[in-house]
Amino acid sequence: MSVTLDIRLKRANKVYHEGEAVAGVIVLVCKEPLQHHGISLNMEGLVNLQLSSKSVGVFEAFYNSVKPIQLISSNIEVANAGKIPGGKTEIPFEFPLLTKGNKVLYETYHGVFVNIQYSLRCDMKRSLLAKDLTRNCEFIVHCQPLKAKTAPNPVNFTITPDTLDNIRERSSLPKFLIRGHLDATNCVISQPLTGEVVVENSDVPIKSIELQLVRVETCGCAEGYARDATEIQNIQIAEGDVCHGLSIPIYMVFPRLFTSPTLETTNFKVEFEVNVVIVLHDEHLITENFPLKLCRV
Repeated sequence: MSVTLDIRLKRANKVYHEGEAVAGVIVLVCKEPLQHHGISLNMEGLVNLQLSSKSVGVFEAFYNSVKPIQLISSNIEVANAGKIPGGKTEIPFEFPLLTKGNKVLYETYHGVFVNIQYSLRCDMKRSLLAKDLTRNCEFIVHCQPLKAKTAPNPVNFTITPDTLDNIRERSSLPKFLIRGHLDATNCVISQPLTGEVVVENSDVPIKSIELQLVRVETCGCAEGYARDATEIQNIQIAEGDVCHGLSIPIYMVFPRLFTSPTLETTNFKVEFEVNVVIVLHDEHLITENFPLKLCRV
């Protein structure tokens, strides 16, 4: 007998804050009356930490602290064993989004080595011959906005062969002068990163100018920390040999779920950086790095 199980939240955007109620309905659709052995609903918030392949084996003690960190967990019995009538049945539910003890609800974040996820799981137990039904539904938690205003902390930059690090032969580099500014390095996550870049002069034609957003995830314990930087997104802001002295706008929207407010805890850290990357026609790659602090206001 076919039966479908679904979880529908009242909020279309599925975004909640600490202290609010996560409310919705469990929807059951079946053609004929259905016997079951109980329906339960579980809410869970977990931080999953993972070591990158280059760090595996380096920190033996880390495997003890790598267990998922439980932020929130609660379970309710939605319906006792019995029968569900044929057709569509909706069972309402409501969970308060509150932590136990001194735990903090971190914002939802989907990273590579750090994952913060909140989900609802509905289980419907059935007889031995019929398979139990399970349905998962992720919801998003946003941390409480900061009351105080943050200083944007703008930054001006000048890139020349003399300002670059990690160079083997400085004399072999072509001459160039690139100026620019970022309007803020303390960024509000719901607003775009803006600024401008100006190529004053360059001996070698420019091939491309790109803006690269990077996540820096640190996992660790007392024995040491594994720090990994991975790209979130790369936006090309100019292609070809741009006019010298022309102001090129910088505009980048922070992607939802893949970014979160900058986070620092005892077991892990989530930080963000942006790279302004200039590719020259002779395949030289010039990169200027700026750490960012993201917050929600």
